[in-house]
This record gives sequence, C-alpha cells and structure tokens, in this order.
Amino acid sequence: MGLILALIMGGIMGWLASKVMNRDAQMGVFWNVVVGCIGSILGRFLLGGLIGGGSLRANAFDPLTLLTSFIGAVILLAIVNMIQRGRAR
Repeated sequence: MGLILALIMGGIMGWLASKVMNRDAQMGVFWNVVVGCIGSILGRFLLGGLIGGGSLRANAFDPLTLLTSFIGAVILLAIVNMIQRGRAR
C-alpha cells in the first residue's frame, strides 16, 4: 500500500512541479510520476538534513516530506531545462 501512495503522491508532486516550471504541456502522467519520485529522492538527499522530511513511501502525507519532494522535483526539472535548452527558465 505504501508503494501505491508513493506513486500517487509522486505523480501529484511531479505535476505541480511541471506546472511551476512550465513543462506541463510536454509531460504526460508517466513522466509526472517519474519526476515526482526521483525529485523526492533528490529533495530528501539535498534538503533532508535542513528541513527534514521522510520518504514518500513511509510518510506520504507528511507536510515536510511533500515540501522536500516538491522542491526536489522543481530542481530536477530545472536541471533538465538547463540540459535541453541551455537555461533554467
């Protein structure tokens, strides 16, 4: 059950990050889930010590976990934008 919640919350975080970074038209549901889940790992790695938060699989509804996964997804999309377009937009 934890894996299903992690995928759902990862999809929501990836979708929100794609809206913020103006990439929503280029991404589908699958890529939103991928960006959200990888962004969660990235956010926990980069920001976990600063603001806390757990993993999406264990703490899917914790506000700090959602915040770190959202920020991580935005960072991931900024990196992808820099690679594809040469700027973070």
